Amino acid sequence: MSKEQTPKAGRRLTLARRRFIKSAVGAAAGAGALGLGGRAPWHFVRGAYAQDAIGNFPVNGSTVVYGFNVPQTGSYADEGEDELRAYKLAVRHLNEGGGMLETLKPSALKGNGVLGKKVEFVTGDTQTDPDAARASARRMIERDKVIMYSGGSSSAVAIAQQYLAQEKGVIFMVGLSHSNDTTGKDRRRYGFRHFFNAYMSGQALGPILAKEYGTDRRAYHLTADYTWGHTQYESMKDSTERQGWTTVNNIMTPLGATDYSQFLTAVLNSDADVLVLNHYGQDMVNSLTQAVRFGMRDREVNGRQMEVVVPLYSRLMAKGAGAENIQGIFGTTDWNWHLDDEGSQAFNKAFEAEYDQPASQAAHTAYVQTILYSNAVETAGTFFPPEVIKALEDFECSGVGPGKMLYRACDHQAFHDILVVRGKAPDQMQNEFDLLETIEQIPGDTLVYDCAMMPGELGPYQPEA
Repeated sequence: MSKEQTPKAGRRLTLARRRFIKSAVGAAAGAGALGLGGRAPWHFVRGAYAQDAIGNFPVNGSTVVYGFNVPQTGSYADEGEDELRAYKLAVRHLNEGGGMLETLKPSALKGNGVLGKKVEFVTGDTQTDPDAARASARRMIERDKVIMYSGGSSSAVAIAQQYLAQEKGVIFMVGLSHSNDTTGKDRRRYGFRHFFNAYMSGQALGPILAKEYGTDRRAYHLTADYTWGHTQYESMKDSTERQGWTTVNNIMTPLGATDYSQFLTAVLNSDADVLVLNHYGQDMVNSLTQAVRFGMRDREVNGRQMEVVVPLYSRLMAKGAGAENIQGIFGTTDWNWHLDDEGSQAFNKAFEAEYDQPASQAAHTAYVQTILYSNAVETAGTFFPPEVIKALEDFECSGVGPGKMLYRACDHQAFHDILVVRGKAPDQMQNEFDLLETIEQIPGDTLVYDCAMMPGELGPYQPEA
C-alpha cells in the first residue's frame, strides 16, 4: 500500500417512478423500521446533535485521506488498474476542478478539495481475494486513517469490505460489484453501490436474446463459483426461462481457472444450442477464447447455429478476448465511452487526455463513486459519517452518465440507464478501443424492483461498539 497525491497532469426517471423507488421498501421494510427495543430509528439532521467520534472522524489538519483498494493482481487485475486510474483522476478534479465537477447537478463541489481540505489517497491490492481485501482495507483504516475507501472488482471482495465498513464506521463506496447480494442480503448502512446488478442484466438482456435467437432455445451455463456468479446465473436463468428458453444445465467453475476444457466438453456432449458464460475479467477471456477454439460458434445444434452469451461485458474483457472472438456476442454494461451525455463526455475526455485511452465501465463507476461521496460531504457540511450517509440516501442527480441517477435509501442501490451491447466485427471497428456496439439503452426506471424482493438489513447509522 502506498500513499500518493494526484497525477500531474439518456433518459430521466419519471417522477412517478421515482416515488415508487423511494417507497418500494414495502411492508417488510416498514416492519424493519423499528430499531433495538422497538424504538424508531435515528434520523439525523445537519447540526441537530453532537458529532461523536466515529471511524476516523473527526478529520484534523489541512488534508483528508481516501483509500482505494483495487485488484492489482489476480483474475480482475485489468479492471483494477483502470479503476485506479479513475480514482487518481477524481482526486485531481476534486482538488483542482474539471471533469464531472462541471456537469454534476445538484453539486456542492468547488474544485478546492473537500470542505477546504486537500484530498490525498492511499492504495492497496485486494488480490481478488476477500481475506486479502479485508486486511488491506483494515490497514487503510487503522494505519492511514482514511475517512472513506472504495474499490473492488469482485463482489465477494466488495461484500467483505462492506461488512468491515459497518464495523469500523468508515463509509465504503463500492467499486465494480455486480452480485445481487451486495445491495441485497449483504447490504450495509456504510456501503453504497453505483454499479448495476445481475438482476438488471437479466431483465435487460432476456427479451433481446429472445428477439434475436427465438423463444425456444436451450441454454447451458458455465458460472463463476462465488456470490456474483451465483446471482448472475439465477438472474439469467429466470429471465430467459420467462422468455420460453430451457436451462439444460449449469456447471460452477472455480474463480481464476485457466483450463475450461472439461466444462466445454460437457457442453458439447449436451443438446444445448446456447452457451452462457457467467464469467468476468480474465476468466471470461479464457473461457470464451477456449469455447471458440472448441468450435462452439461454428456448431449447429437442433438445426440452429450455436450462440454464446456473456451477460456482463466490459471493453477490457472484449479487448482481451479479441475482436474476432467477441463479434456478435451479446451482453450488458453499466457504461460505455461512446455515450454522448455531457457527464460521460466530460469524464472520458479528461481520462483520455490523462491516459491516452478511453475509460472502461470499471473506471467510470470508480470515478463517480469518489465524486458522489465528496459531494455528499460538502452537502452535509461535515465528514461525520451518519450525516454523509443521509446526504447520499435518496440523492438524485444528473451529469454522471445518461439520464438521471437515484441512490435508493432502502438498500443503497443506484438506478440509472444501462446498456445492452454486442461485440463488433473487426471490420466495423473505428479503432482498437471500438469493440462494443450499443444495441439498446435501457432506462433506469424500467429496472426498478421492490426493495423487499432482495431482503436484507442495512444496520444502524452509528456502528455498534
